[in-house]
Amino acid sequence: MDKFDWKNLPFGYIKTDYNIRCFYKDGKWGKLEKSESEYIDIHIAATALHYGQEAFEGLKAYMGNDGKVRLFRWEDNARRLIYSASGISMPALPVELFGEAVFEAIRLNRRFVPDHGTGATLYIRPFLYGSGAEVGVKPSSEYTFILFVTPVGPYFKSGFKPVNTLICREFDRAAPLGTGTFKVGGNYAASLRAINAAKEKGYSNSIFLDAKEKKYIDECGPANFFGIKDNTYVTPKSGSILNSITNMSLIAIAESLGMKTERRPVPVEELSEFSEAGACGTAAVITPIAKIFDPETNKVYVYSENCTAGPVTTRLYNKLVAIQYGDEPDEFGWITVVN
Repeated sequence: MDKFDWKNLPFGYIKTDYNIRCFYKDGKWGKLEKSESEYIDIHIAATALHYGQEAFEGLKAYMGNDGKVRLFRWEDNARRLIYSASGISMPALPVELFGEAVFEAIRLNRRFVPDHGTGATLYIRPFLYGSGAEVGVKPSSEYTFILFVTPVGPYFKSGFKPVNTLICREFDRAAPLGTGTFKVGGNYAASLRAINAAKEKGYSNSIFLDAKEKKYIDECGPANFFGIKDNTYVTPKSGSILNSITNMSLIAIAESLGMKTERRPVPVEELSEFSEAGACGTAAVITPIAKIFDPETNKVYVYSENCTAGPVTTRLYNKLVAIQYGDEPDEFGWITVVN
């Protein structure tokens, strides 16, 4: 591979030169190893395959206009992986080891970091799973950590444009006191039925409500929800949603821009009070919402009718992306330059 057409890159997997691996045996982590293989040799009785012991992260590396590669809040990803691992009884991968794996993978695959200004990034996927053989329902005694990278284009082909979303009551993504706050594969598998049903009806995404009462906004597909009203950034507080690093960053940026912020339960009826709405996460950064349809009440909540994001959402998006690429000063201390 000499050169990609970075501007037309899909959000998908493309093989790079190396991935990084590390193994947990006899109660301790070994040293990092590099591999050129895209495949893993896994025991047929591994707990990841039978009992769902698997957690993952997602972060990006950005090429700046100055030719420097930047990472965004990688330590928060490392800490969240530790949190997810604890939620399904897996050993913690130390933050320092996580960082070593990220930096080494970028250095080994630097030629795959897309050019500045193309809208493409180097997506970094670390994951941890139970690789030891167990037939009884119990934690594994052995674990494998793998980190691979792949260049990706925008998550949505349309880019930063509003999408239509459907409220879902037929399915739950996660229950209170369950695994919803952990970044584990089972939560995403549980969301697929609702997302597929929404797409079959012509919607880009599905909004989940709380599993207990079906009264409050929970996740927006695989992302966090937010709404804007009265110069206030409002995002749900729930015991069953993932704590998005992107959402945390948008809260900080909103406050730096003089906005108020609220993290609290958001009743469905409040959708009519928002002037703008969106979903946020690492993959798409922000996905503005044009309309939300509630099939139970036949209500349509409209936030954009001209296929453009609202002014506040646009300002938040531009500020965050500019920090990630190094186009604006990082006043928050989020950026690490990869040497």
